[in-house]
Amino acid sequence: MILGKQGAGKGTQCVRLARHYVVPHISTGDMFRAAEKSGSAFGHKLAEYMRAGELIPDEIVLGVVGERLDQNDTKSRGFILDGFPRTANQAEALSKMLAPRDLDLAVDLEVPTDIVLKRLSGRRVCQDCGTNYSFQSRPRVDWTCDVCGGEVVQREDDTEDAIERRLKLYEEQTEPLIQWYLERDMLVAVDGLGTPDEVTARLTRAIDRRRAHNAAHTGR
Repeated sequence: MILGKQGAGKGTQCVRLARHYVVPHISTGDMFRAAEKSGSAFGHKLAEYMRAGELIPDEIVLGVVGERLDQNDTKSRGFILDGFPRTANQAEALSKMLAPRDLDLAVDLEVPTDIVLKRLSGRRVCQDCGTNYSFQSRPRVDWTCDVCGGEVVQREDDTEDAIERRLKLYEEQTEPLIQWYLERDMLVAVDGLGTPDEVTARLTRAIDRRRAHNAAHTGR
């Protein structure tokens, strides 16, 4: 599971890690945006929270994640969580979902606030496949996605007001989660600055060390 402020690069690194370890990448953000795009009543409700930069209520998040974790691929191969849990209450619920096992590791991807603000304000995303771009890393042709040809736009929740609200919520509600995992010796901090390859290398080293530790001590 990858923790970190919005704009720290969690999504990019989770995709890379999922490919590296050949496991599912479970992104609550992607699932919620897909529901929003569906036009359902559930999607419209999610859109209201996301446009305001509000955290989505636990009962909604837990229902969506629990359903995904109950599928066969996560049970047989493991998974990487992106965007969940965000609070200590969600972490407690996740631990109960996974019992008698638990997460191998929670990683805090550390990036200074001024850097994530700059990243988020310049972030653009393909509205079809979700690929991220920026003014420094544009699509090859206008604002047309290199991957699927979809339109690349600014996310509605990447406005200045929504960004500031999300970062404030992170400080108030999500950072205590770091302490929750620290107390259980399940957290490792990883520097999120540098090229994507450099950050991925740091993450895989941290994950491999913990997996080796778990295997030696618990047989997992």
